Amino acid sequence: MSFEKVLVANRGEIACRVLQSARSLGYRTVAVFSEADAGARHVQLADEAVCIGPATAAESYLNVPALLDACRRSGADAVHPGYGFLSENADFAAACAEAGVTFIGPPAEAIRLMGSKRLSKIAMQEAGVPCVPGYQGEDQSDDTLIKEAEAVGLPLMIKASAGGGGRGMRVVTEPQQIAAQLKSARQEAKSSFGNDELILERAVINPRHVEIQVFGDHHGNVIHLGERDCSVQRRHQKVVEEAPSPVVDEDLRRRMGEAAVNAAKACDYVGAGTVEFLLGADGEFYFLEMNTRLQVEHPVTELVTGQDLVAWQLRVAAGEPLPLTQEQVRLTGHAMEVRLYAEDPAQGYLPQTGPVLSWRPASGEGVRIDHGLVDGAEVGSHYDPMLAKIIAFGASRDEARRRLIRAVEDTVLMGLDDNRRFLAAILRHPEFAAGDATTAFIDGPFADDPGLRAADTPEALWALAALLLTRIGAGDAAGRAGYRNWHSSGVGAQPLVLAQGDRERTLYLTPDGIHGGPDLTLDAVRLDAVHDDGTLIATLDGVRRRYHWLHRDGRVWLQDGGLRACFEERTHRASGGEQGPGSGQLKAPMDGAVIEVSAAAGDTVKRGQTLAVLEAMKMEHALKADCDGTVDTVTVSAGDQVKRQQLLITVTPEVVTE
Repeated sequence: MSFEKVLVANRGEIACRVLQSARSLGYRTVAVFSEADAGARHVQLADEAVCIGPATAAESYLNVPALLDACRRSGADAVHPGYGFLSENADFAAACAEAGVTFIGPPAEAIRLMGSKRLSKIAMQEAGVPCVPGYQGEDQSDDTLIKEAEAVGLPLMIKASAGGGGRGMRVVTEPQQIAAQLKSARQEAKSSFGNDELILERAVINPRHVEIQVFGDHHGNVIHLGERDCSVQRRHQKVVEEAPSPVVDEDLRRRMGEAAVNAAKACDYVGAGTVEFLLGADGEFYFLEMNTRLQVEHPVTELVTGQDLVAWQLRVAAGEPLPLTQEQVRLTGHAMEVRLYAEDPAQGYLPQTGPVLSWRPASGEGVRIDHGLVDGAEVGSHYDPMLAKIIAFGASRDEARRRLIRAVEDTVLMGLDDNRRFLAAILRHPEFAAGDATTAFIDGPFADDPGLRAADTPEALWALAALLLTRIGAGDAAGRAGYRNWHSSGVGAQPLVLAQGDRERTLYLTPDGIHGGPDLTLDAVRLDAVHDDGTLIATLDGVRRRYHWLHRDGRVWLQDGGLRACFEERTHRASGGEQGPGSGQLKAPMDGAVIEVSAAAGDTVKRGQTLAVLEAMKMEHALKADCDGTVDTVTVSAGDQVKRQQLLITVTPEVVTE
């Protein structure tokens, strides 16, 4: 089982994370990359790197022959799959073994068993692991499923057996919904996973999502390393993870840990795995699924146990016994993690694409940032929009939470929108702070929280943007020059037209301050210093504060804690820029692939009608008409790749006459 060189069959922050531990143990490392990732951070960190194909994942990171060929060419004799992509692909694990390459993960048989919700649930029931009552039989006929659904009772959960991420999942609360929801779940399961097999379960209402980290070795040892609470989710995707759970005591931890170990033993598990449970309000827990890989949220377990789980994976794959026995596992302190995404929560969590103009991860006591970003990197539409993981550790849960809020707000990302304000609002919410958040939190108590919506840009940021652009325009990017309108006869009022999003304002800079009509008079704002490291010092109402800034192509980004705004100078631009809502211009909101066009020239359409569907970052986005009218031009077809802001369809607005 010994090996010398590890190829990481992944990208982004997890590839960087694995490379770090492999190098620390003395292994030579190999990165693989698509053509889109040639300049990526994980490529720079590895000893060697091999290009495995075009940008699309199917032709690169999911291309098994290309990955095995990369092993052959580089001499790599072990493969770490990370998570996502091929990490839970039994055929890939088997192909590695056949090629004589050590797969740093569980046996193919364990992956295959646990990859089926139906078969894994049967195995768990036989192993005595608590399971939600339901149906997981072979007979998948409509009549049988409807009959079994009625027997299980309501509320009912329908799940795709091969599913994940909420796809092929439906909740039924009314008897008349059963047949339609079975059909809908089956269709989505077939489309998403190529397998329309379903299971039925009694729905557990508003549970906690608690998972147990397990580890097995080739010597028959299996232990657990405590639990993680992953209850805060959106669309069945985890948003916040923490260890330990705020509602799990020593007795419950012992019982859940024993069940998880029994689950792992039932499939002769080797390596890192996670057994996920639903924890009801009554304290009963039920097997949900087993993930046969390293989890995204593994850092919180590392911080509370003091162990390097990737190093454990490498040691176990090399044939070594587990580093600890169950009795030696100790949990100390508290850790929390959030996932930084390129998305805009204020616009329905729309994924964002574009360049990373400036990336400055936070640092400080108890703070850890796992990422794969470099300045100049292009965030495209081919891969998941997760950019980084922001993690904090503290002696107590509240200390970890406070540190995490600060780390989220102190992290600087310029060039594209992200979800930092959304994350900070969750962490500050009283229900989360009290440790009471369940899987219903984001769609329930948090849904009405103002932190979810876009905030008005503070007047101070408009003023600072105006001052900064004025100084830059004077030819001194470091902010040491005076006003552009300084004349021998005195200083005139200098007009400056700024736009931020859909809002445009004219401001006037004078020696007395900045004026912009009755809604903006800020004579108590002073720009003290602008530094080339991307920070500036300003005084507002007598208080000096530090901000982050970036200037590029007539635009200036300013960040104040969790709030960031981008301003564009339009002082000398001719009127008649981009058309606003109701223009009839349907543009791509991001890079992506057109998967459906449902309009043709000459069609009469209504405002809000879907005219095309774009797929980007593993999500589908309906593009809708912004006015009533007649379709004039359609410039794309299904299958076309499009760029952000590319014009796809034009509609001639309907003329309204009195």
